[in-house]
Amino acid sequence: MDVRRTAVVKLDVSDEQRDALHRTAEQYLYCANRTANYCWSNTSYAECKTNKRQVRDALYSELREETDLQAQLVQAAIRRAVEAIKGVVERWKKGQRVSRPTFTAETMDYDTRSATFYRTKASLATVDGRVELPFVLPADSPTPYERYVLSEDYEFRESTLRYDAVTDEFYLHISTRRTNGGNDAEVPADTGPPDQTVLGIDLGVNSLAVASTGTFWQGDDYDHWCRELEKRRGEMQQRGTQAAHDALLRLGKREEAWRKQYIHTVANEVVTEAAEHDCDVIVFEDLTGIRERLPHAQWHHVWAFRRLYKYVSYKAPEQDISVEQVEPNHTSTRCSRTDCGFTHDDNRHREQFECQKCGYEVNADYNAAKNIGLRYARKRQHRLRSSPTSGSGDAEVDLRINGGTLNGESHQPIAGD
Repeated sequence: MDVRRTAVVKLDVSDEQRDALHRTAEQYLYCANRTANYCWSNTSYAECKTNKRQVRDALYSELREETDLQAQLVQAAIRRAVEAIKGVVERWKKGQRVSRPTFTAETMDYDTRSATFYRTKASLATVDGRVELPFVLPADSPTPYERYVLSEDYEFRESTLRYDAVTDEFYLHISTRRTNGGNDAEVPADTGPPDQTVLGIDLGVNSLAVASTGTFWQGDDYDHWCRELEKRRGEMQQRGTQAAHDALLRLGKREEAWRKQYIHTVANEVVTEAAEHDCDVIVFEDLTGIRERLPHAQWHHVWAFRRLYKYVSYKAPEQDISVEQVEPNHTSTRCSRTDCGFTHDDNRHREQFECQKCGYEVNADYNAAKNIGLRYARKRQHRLRSSPTSGSGDAEVDLRINGGTLNGESHQPIAGD
């Protein structure tokens, strides 16, 4: 059985190295977006270019001349864009609304030629040449990095460098695969419960949606146009003429179509976020009674919440991702640090969360998104352990967060919150 494990490692980056990584990411995203533009066709999915070799042959030399990137990073950016185009084409074939992929998050894919790993540091290719970045490892041992990356039982496959804009930190997601020489006793049986990786989603008024990876969908445009349309509707109603009545009906149809398209776009991005972070489950809070929980939410907010959940629920399974709901109580006032969990109303101050016990400070909606994912992980972990047919019940349930990976109820702070 093919067993893969990922270790998330925080990097100790100097100011000079930080600048080099940002400039490298900027040029990497340029290559990915340039490739997506080249591959995309607005008229027919049959005209989209999805052959990696042909796309690479067409663009590689130009992108090498236009950037300072190492060859392997240029090729990695091309591969990422072509894979994204392939995914969009598959959805297009099924009659779904699609658009050309765009890349904005500072993430870069490294292979064995562009990244070298040592026991306490990594050497990464940048536009300024190689930089050596020490790891920020916890005192507890063995860490996932030691268990997988340094183990002779696992081989390095690839890694993804991710920049967390919230904490201004860089993290390496290092993917490994078990070798044939490993100890089979450590490999979960095929009949056992599968591992799962969870993406928590919080819905709110300040931000339309926030993922546990730290991605925000602010919804400012949505709120703006809702206010504008409401204003126009009021003006038409005041006229009281038949022409105004007819115009009001047409406006209502256009408004409904616009709202649906807007939420469709957000839903697509939520599913893409889950797929890009290898998530198996997207978890929302139960929307029952959400009007009472969010007294400041207007009707169009509640409509958007319900519609977003509905769209994600049928889009996600097409990517082999399931959608679940959990109880919403205390997700906004509970500290999401797994070594704390202190719950108190004073923890939240509008858009900011500050735990009154441990002092953890973070965006309140992001804290809630992590709590939503954690609640599902804990619930599933408990169900597996208590089930008489689940074997040992040791399947991992990982919460994908921007600061690292939480495994069920235990936290290995490879990349601190």
